[in-house]
Amino acid sequence: MDDRRTVKVSKYLSKHLRHQPERIGLVLDPQGWVAVDELLGALARNGMPLTRVELDHVVAVNDKRRFTIDGDRIRANQGHTVRVDLDLPPAVPPAFLYHGTVAGSLDAIRAEGLRPMARHHVHLSPDRETATRVGARRGRPVVLAVDAGAMHRDGHVFRVSANGVWLTDAVPPAYLRLRG
Repeated sequence: MDDRRTVKVSKYLSKHLRHQPERIGLVLDPQGWVAVDELLGALARNGMPLTRVELDHVVAVNDKRRFTIDGDRIRANQGHTVRVDLDLPPAVPPAFLYHGTVAGSLDAIRAEGLRPMARHHVHLSPDRETATRVGARRGRPVVLAVDAGAMHRDGHVFRVSANGVWLTDAVPPAYLRLRG
């Protein structure tokens, strides 16, 4: 499978495993899983035929590790706008986590902190490099440091997804630091 098709399939999977499963006739279970055979059938019926070998390839080479295959089922690791419970246990975060954004969002972030917006959680990166790549998707990136250690001590709950993205309900402004 060439790189362009791999990216196209990955984006298609993200759209339908995270945001619009019903659009191609999928029903996710409460934890976001769907049978691989059901997914492959839905893809074929909706103009995106894919073999199991190709699906395994897309999952394996995705640089953001967006998906997990567990036996005969698959799910997106995080980023859902549809209601799912990923059943991730609480985890102790590192002292600092990072969030990539753009300058145009800073006034709202300074006033309200980080909110999940259409998603279920705020997504935080374990390092500045990853946060920079995330922020760069929407323009020139700005990286915010999140005092996750202090948040955790103050009772905020963190979870970490299978691909290393840290999740929390919100980040109040007092825990944010603009990094140069």
